[in-house]
Amino acid sequence: MNKNSWLLKIVVFLFALNSLSLYEGADRVVPSKEFQCSVWIEEPTLLVKRFEYANVFHTFTDWYSGYVASRVTGLPSRPHVVFVDGHCRTQLEETWKALFSSIRYAKNFSGPVCFRHAIMSPLGYETAWFKGLTEDIACEGASAPELWQHPDDKKTARLSEFGEMIRGAFGIPVHRQRIEKQASGLNILFVRHEDYLPHPRHGGKVESRLSNEQEVFDALKCWVSNHKECKINLVNRLFAHMSMKEQVRAIQDASVIIGAHGAGLMHIVSALPKTVVLEIISSQYRRPHFALIAQWKGLEYHAISLAGLYASPSVVIDNLSRILRTLGC
Repeated sequence: MNKNSWLLKIVVFLFALNSLSLYEGADRVVPSKEFQCSVWIEEPTLLVKRFEYANVFHTFTDWYSGYVASRVTGLPSRPHVVFVDGHCRTQLEETWKALFSSIRYAKNFSGPVCFRHAIMSPLGYETAWFKGLTEDIACEGASAPELWQHPDDKKTARLSEFGEMIRGAFGIPVHRQRIEKQASGLNILFVRHEDYLPHPRHGGKVESRLSNEQEVFDALKCWVSNHKECKINLVNRLFAHMSMKEQVRAIQDASVIIGAHGAGLMHIVSALPKTVVLEIISSQYRRPHFALIAQWKGLEYHAISLAGLYASPSVVIDNLSRILRTLGC
């Protein structure tokens, strides 16, 4: 069978044993007396069907689906994962391995494999995170301790907990709090973008989200060097050339995050409380992805909406200046 068109099907679901058997073939329900299994997997396992497996934004929604599924079903904090899709490996698998206990591919099973405790993880685009892009989900972000003390069904800590899971997976202190106005200065993270191949089999490139990104950064760098009120470190990062741990660390160290609409801003899920987000949105990408994530994280969010792909450096500087004044800088 052509692996590119390979389709995994559920072949046995034995209710009496709460078991699931997977292999290539037709699907059917069988009575217990006909049930045969070559391998049993005893540990609780998430069955995940990835969507755009090489796309950072969609992979984040798959990671989040796995996290939520494990929480609401009482699985261990880092359950095992089996991919029940035919996709190939990508560099994002390294983060899957960091977030979960193990990663396996059902397409590599040579015969029926049965699970004592299997949970079907929701598709990434079926979660509240993704649906919130088109539906009105009016809730604000809060910390888990705050909700324990003051329950409020209009607030959520789930996305913040997910960010803690990511930090913990890479050995970054989960309950770290930023010390305001550190002696080393206040960090402003400028998230850079570049054209990239969104899919290994995709022949085109994504159009630039900000046509004068270098000009904007150079103007910010000049402005920061002349800023006298406090010490500011303008940090320039191109996430496409950094490990996931380095990306998360850069987000952790930032008091203000600036970037054009793009996958790099997905990392604000791991941002510390009181981090401020300034998104530059071109006319071609007016989508509420990061405004909603900031809302559900409880982060302060600002946006600069462009008429096209060009951002006036002076407008960006004016917005940043106003933000810094609120931070006492």
